[in-house]
Amino acid sequence: MYDVLVNSPVGAEMTAILPQVTTMVTVFYFALFAMSFDFISGYTGYLSFGHAAFYGAGAYAVVLAANGKVPLVGPETPFMLLLLVAGLLAAVLAVLIGAVSFRLTGVYFAMITLGFSQVLYVFVRDWDYVGSNPRDGVAVPGGVSGFEVGVPGVDALNLAIGRLAGDSVALGFVEFTGTGVSYYMVGLVVLVCYFAMQRIIHSPFGRVMIAIRENEERAKAVGYNTFRYKLGAFAISAFFAGVAGGLLAGFKRSVAPEGTFYFLVAGDALLASIIGGFGTLAGPLFGRLFDESVREFLSKSGEGGGLLPWLRDTLGEGVLATELYNGLTVGGTIETFLNGHAALYVGIVFVLFVLFVPDGLLGTVRQRVGGPVGKHLPAHLRRYLR
Repeated sequence: MYDVLVNSPVGAEMTAILPQVTTMVTVFYFALFAMSFDFISGYTGYLSFGHAAFYGAGAYAVVLAANGKVPLVGPETPFMLLLLVAGLLAAVLAVLIGAVSFRLTGVYFAMITLGFSQVLYVFVRDWDYVGSNPRDGVAVPGGVSGFEVGVPGVDALNLAIGRLAGDSVALGFVEFTGTGVSYYMVGLVVLVCYFAMQRIIHSPFGRVMIAIRENEERAKAVGYNTFRYKLGAFAISAFFAGVAGGLLAGFKRSVAPEGTFYFLVAGDALLASIIGGFGTLAGPLFGRLFDESVREFLSKSGEGGGLLPWLRDTLGEGVLATELYNGLTVGGTIETFLNGHAALYVGIVFVLFVLFVPDGLLGTVRQRVGGPVGKHLPAHLRRYLR
């Protein structure tokens, strides 16, 4: 679909707006991490600023297993099982951290989880076991061709992610690029995980989570052991964060402490949750997509598209060389305000969302339609189509 749009008469305009396929893959697995953050923070009210610890644990578990450095699993282990191991490892880590952290509430809980994450970040960054230069991260050995998503043991139902962009896979009469395969398979795993979290939220367990968020003292008063429920929710959220980290490792084929364990990674998940809608679960996906689209649209190089390269190609040399004031040209003005300032504009957008769209993109839409979008939107559409 993307190739069709690119080759159409409006291809240049579309590539300036649409995120690249590679960007969409990163949106998918990071959105899963942001959803897991929203699962605990948006539905229990406990902000887990150290959630990157579970994301990093899952990512490193997969890469170290591919390097033969994890007991009981190795390079020959099916990737789907590695994702399960990554999730379970993150869940166990969450139980250990949560057993201490949930003795506190509010900002103190957020700070102690942040502290645990930073301890793990420094530990992994200086741990020689992961590689010869742990600060730069660790990569998958060249002998591992790809991480297959599908049914373990059934070759016809497995497709490898993390292939080179030039690789192609033929399925019947349809041929996909390596990045295209990763797009669909990573998206499939994220979709399954989303439905699993959605099912948990709508279960009696999820109702208790929401009760804790609304009034924990009242939940205790009616007989619920809120500590166990919070710890269980923390472990579940960590499991899916670990799976997201495993998808990162499978697609990128390498991991580094700064991109996984560092506390700003959890900050990006918080940003996606606020933009998309806190306590909506699906909102972080839209928040991350919005964030990445703005960054790519206003990127310094505009790789494959973006506003800056589009303006250069569209305006032409004559217009760009036109002087506006005191030697400042149109091209110079564009470079001054756009070149490398994507993070600045994302920050401005974030402030505007906090001030004027506090419920986020999906939360605001839900308010307008009167509930979950999938349930109420068809009725609204029928009303306008009459």
